[in-house]
Amino acid sequence: MRFGRRSIRVRLLLLALIPLGFVLPLTISVLAYWGGDYFNQLLVTKVRSDLAIAHGYYERVSEGVGGSVASLADSARLARVLGALPRQHDKAVAGVLNAVQQEQKLDFLYFLDVDRSRADARAWPVVAAALNGQARTATEVFSGAQLFAISPALAERARTPVLATANARADQREVEVRGLVIHAAAPVRDASGRLLGVLSGGILLNKNLSFIDRLNAIVYPEGALPFGSAGTATLFLDSVRVATNVRLFGSTRAIGTRVSAAVDAAVLGEGRTWLDRAFVVSDWYVSAYEPLLDSRQQRIGMLYVGFLEGPFVTARQHAFAAIAGVFLLAMLIAGVFAIFWARSVFRPIERMHSTMHAIERGNVDARVGPLSTPDDLGIVAAHFDRMLDRLQSQASSLKRWGESLDAKVAERTAALEQAVADLKAAQSQLVMNEKLAAIGQLTAGVAHEINNPIAVIQGNLDVLRDLLGPQAEPVEPEIKLIQEQIHRIRLIVAKLLQFARPQDYVGYLEPVAAAPLIQDSLILVRQLLKTNKIAIEQHVDSQRQITCNKNELQQVMVNLLVNAIQAMPDGGLLTIAVEDWDAADMPLGIRLIVADSGHGVSEADRERLFQPFYTARKPGGNGLGLWVSKSLVERYGGRITIENQPGQGARFVVWLRLEPQGL
Repeated sequence: MRFGRRSIRVRLLLLALIPLGFVLPLTISVLAYWGGDYFNQLLVTKVRSDLAIAHGYYERVSEGVGGSVASLADSARLARVLGALPRQHDKAVAGVLNAVQQEQKLDFLYFLDVDRSRADARAWPVVAAALNGQARTATEVFSGAQLFAISPALAERARTPVLATANARADQREVEVRGLVIHAAAPVRDASGRLLGVLSGGILLNKNLSFIDRLNAIVYPEGALPFGSAGTATLFLDSVRVATNVRLFGSTRAIGTRVSAAVDAAVLGEGRTWLDRAFVVSDWYVSAYEPLLDSRQQRIGMLYVGFLEGPFVTARQHAFAAIAGVFLLAMLIAGVFAIFWARSVFRPIERMHSTMHAIERGNVDARVGPLSTPDDLGIVAAHFDRMLDRLQSQASSLKRWGESLDAKVAERTAALEQAVADLKAAQSQLVMNEKLAAIGQLTAGVAHEINNPIAVIQGNLDVLRDLLGPQAEPVEPEIKLIQEQIHRIRLIVAKLLQFARPQDYVGYLEPVAAAPLIQDSLILVRQLLKTNKIAIEQHVDSQRQITCNKNELQQVMVNLLVNAIQAMPDGGLLTIAVEDWDAADMPLGIRLIVADSGHGVSEADRERLFQPFYTARKPGGNGLGLWVSKSLVERYGGRITIENQPGQGARFVVWLRLEPQGL
């Protein structure tokens, strides 16, 4: 018996230690293989996010330059100088431009008269776009002569000796004289909207150390990189570093050095984004390069961010060593505890006793469990566990039956309630369909009956004009008035037929911009705005155009404006906004937003707001405005939603796609 016990103890000890002896080397091997690859993926993911941050900052700077130029172009300050002084007095204009250039920290800012603008200036796409009335910003490459024409100081700043660099492709150039420029242009108009010229400005990125250091500080703030690694950022013109915080030696920046041939071929040659380790000047970095495109979509340079790889490699090696040490220590501790815990296996009576106490305390899942020795006590313990399992199974079955019965009762109740709700909805829809069908038939009949006498009147009017000839000249204004009223009646009839058969009256589709549409709609409701003393706030943040029928979209906009004005009888704030509608980084369309500061819409009214003939107790309404608007928008594949907080106003959002769907 004693030998048997010792044999079991030895076997238990071996069962505890042998798996660890296999697991340790296997785990270390797996960590060395998969862990290293996963670690590299984490570094690439990190540098990818760093590149996204750097790209975002670059875009914000570009938008800031464009915004500064556009703001001055639209400012009353510039318009006043251009309008008040003779055109030959350019000194006042130059003074305003110099002051704004200093305020906005631009490297150049000049005004191109629409009649005297140079042909070389018109060659820039951003200037050409501004001459066509559209503000635009792009990254461009200026030649040395173009920079010198703007400012000799800029040409001198752009001049960079090209240094020989290991692993770079062959290049015979010794000096880079071109400049990498964020170039913006905006149209300048007088008070009547006539184009006076173009305001052009920008910043030179060559040796722009404040820009590159600020970008590096944003991407890699102090303490952002562990293990003593350091982050770097660079702007390339073609393959030459023109702005960087990478050090060549000491405090000397590596301006003028060139990128490796592999990165050059991948990024500038193929237009791909580089996300991998790369040798930068004198050390290995985890690097990210993306191409910079000019306004003609040509690759002109690169944006780079990266951090030292060495500290991370050292940290990975230390981590693997620590894991191996932990496994060795775990084997030692497991062996010691296995020796002491082996004796507890031979205490089945204590386990049965503890199991009974656990069940008495309410732990119905407590069991003795399998025993190592098939002796009498082990057989008794196994029978005891089976008896407990049978009792627990019976109790669980009774509980499940009860829960199943409750669930079926609840399910039948919910189904009955849903059936009643569906029946009510079907009845309501049937009544509404019959009402609309009757109105449609009546409208079509009335329109048909009106068209017949109108045709007779038109025909007789033409006969009257032909018979009277010159004698009709004294009453020509009256005949013209009759003709206009006939045309007006025909338009009314057309609108009635459009209401009766909307699918037959899809209007002419054309690209429509949101800003002029809003202004045209405000003109139509300006009398209501003045009467109700309502202030207007506009936020047009999208320049996209949508393809639709302009008159139908204007009808939707006017309906929403009228509803908003009626919601503020005592005055208030009318907010109109236009935003881009994107999904999964893809442009879908725009959002037109009309918000009022009235009392909002109650939940009961909100549920029926888009139903026909529902007026929400508004005086003078026929209940068709929102229903017709919703139908027009849905015809183009869009939708109308309402965001409402009672007591704080209502906010209607029109979701319009760039191209109509379903027509």
